[in-house]
Formats: sequence, C-alpha cells, structure tokens
Amino acid sequence: MRDVDVVVIGAGQAGLSAAHHLRRSGLIPDRDFVVLDHAPRPGGAWQFRWPSLTYGKVHGMHALPGMELTGADEARPSSEVIGEYFTSYEETFDLRVHRPVHVTAVREGEGGRLRVETSEGVWAARALISATGTWDRPFWPRYPGQDTFRGRQLHTANYPGPSDFAGQRVVVVGGGASGTQHLMEIAPVAAATTWVTRRPPVFREGEFNEEWGRAAVARVEERVRRGLPPESVVSVTALPVNEAIRSARESGVLDRLPMFDRITESGVSWDDGRSVEADVILWATGFRPSVEHLAPLRLREPGGGIRLEGTRVARDERIHLVGYGPSASTIGANRAGRAAVREIRGYLARPTKTGAAALTAPPA
Repeated sequence: MRDVDVVVIGAGQAGLSAAHHLRRSGLIPDRDFVVLDHAPRPGGAWQFRWPSLTYGKVHGMHALPGMELTGADEARPSSEVIGEYFTSYEETFDLRVHRPVHVTAVREGEGGRLRVETSEGVWAARALISATGTWDRPFWPRYPGQDTFRGRQLHTANYPGPSDFAGQRVVVVGGGASGTQHLMEIAPVAAATTWVTRRPPVFREGEFNEEWGRAAVARVEERVRRGLPPESVVSVTALPVNEAIRSARESGVLDRLPMFDRITESGVSWDDGRSVEADVILWATGFRPSVEHLAPLRLREPGGGIRLEGTRVARDERIHLVGYGPSASTIGANRAGRAAVREIRGYLARPTKTGAAALTAPPA
C-alpha cells in the first residue's frame, strides 16, 4: 500500500485541472498526490469521439488552466487535436499520470484515510478528487421488444461515423446535441432517417452567452444540492440554431416524432398504429455519472444523487466530485478543479493525530 495526501481519479478536463492546481500548491506528483486514469493515452473522453467530429464542430471547448490551445486545424478530428493538447499539457506541467489504471473501489481505510483499490495496487489517501465524468456510463433506455430487433443497436458512445450507415434506414433517438449531429451527418448517405425524442426539442436562436450558461448551471446545481441525480448542463441549455440546424429543419431532417411505444423485429411502432421500418436504432440518449467506485462509502442521498456543497460531498468532506453535475462542462470543470484543491488544502492543513500539519505550501 502506498500513502499520498490526494488521489485524483480521471485525467480528463476536470482531473487535469485539479492536478494542475495541486501542483501549483507545492505538492509533488507521486509523492504527495497521484493521478490515475483508466484510458490508454491522454485525451480524456475526447480520444473516443468519432472521427467525423472535427475540432471545428466542437462546442465550447475551454482551454485548460495555464496553457491555451492555439492554432488547431479545425478540419482535424477532435480526438486527435485534444488528445495532443492533453499530452502536451501533462508533459508541460509534469503531471505524471498513471495509466491505464482501473479504480475498482474506494473504501474506508485505516487511520481516517481512504483506501483506493486499483489495478495498480492500493493507495491510502487523506483526500480524493473523483473526476471520472460520464463517458463510461452510456444510458440505454429499455423498451418492450428491444431484444427482438433484428437490426443493429448503437449508442453515441460507439458511434462510428456516417459512412457506416450508407443505404440504411436509421432511427435516431435523443433530442440533444449528439442526436442532431448524428442525424445531420447520416441523412445524406442513409436510405431514410427518423428522429424520435421523449420531449419536443427546444431550439434557441442566438449565441450561447454567459447569462444563458449561468442559468443552465444553476438549474443543475439546484438538483445536486437537493441530493437528486444531476441533469447534464448540455441538456438544459437548449439547441442553439446555426446555419446547419436551420438547413436541416427546412429540409425535414429534423422533423421529430414522439417516442415510440415498442420495438419490433423490423423497426419501431406506436400505439396509434404508426410504425417505421429500420435497419439501425442509434441511441443518442446521453450518459450517467461514473461513480460506481464510490459505492462502498454509501454517499448517495434518498433522492438517488450525491449531494455536494461546492465540490465537496456532503456526507464525506474528504471526497470531492469535479466534472459532476454543474461542473460537467469544460469551463465548469476548470473552475471545479481549482475549487476542490482550495478546499482540500484547508482540510490537509489541519493538524493530524501527531499534531503536524500536512500541507503548508502557499495558496494556489
């Protein structure tokens, strides 16, 4: 077992932001804190995005603290551009991320420490920052007849790009940004596309601005304060109307149908007698927070979520969630990483059982 002050789980935007601020606080990687990431290489969830999602199509990618992303070719896949940026960032700030390391569980340890069990061994930590995001937990709704469908079912998490759907009849489920992007890519090559959403999609004219963003974050934050499962920030911002969206609406690609009632062997059907034949059902139905490793600590509230006070878990002040709920955006993740480190510094600076303070470095 290895002892450190802080374990950071995840090296996406939120995890790297937290690691950066830990480094600035004077902590030494691998001696005072460790960053564990289960991905095979730098890039966070971005490295798994489909090739047709070019950097120019990315909405709201915010630079990591202390280093801008400049001069990127907007025609290149975002997975490559951001993967290279994260690689450079880790090297520039000497963050020494351990990967691939799978965290299996976090439990109560000895002497008030947390026991972090991983594929690399066990770490004992005074505090923990969980920055595991949502990509590892794609949400697959269940509908009657789903197991009888003879075609393919895919999720955004394994979306291969539009060419894979050439000449096929595709049902896209989901009213968010991914669903609309998939539809607009697939429609020109598919035999037919059908868009199905649980609620009518909300389109919004005008650019996404600070006021709009603050209102969306506040709505998510309120749910987290009440101990409810968070909605994603993206799900409450509505769909910004740009030229591509406008053209797709005019051409009928974004004509939406209400959610079907069942899945059949050859497609989907509604109780009113309507049916659509399909070769593929593509579920653009979002993701859920990846926090299963924290289950042994029993952090959930009766409402099903984990209640936070800032980034700190209300039931255990040693644990911080960043990239969760209101901080599940690139700019929010940056701010949350800094806030978590500030609070952890205060916690670590308290006298230990031996009377010595754990951290006396100057503030970040």
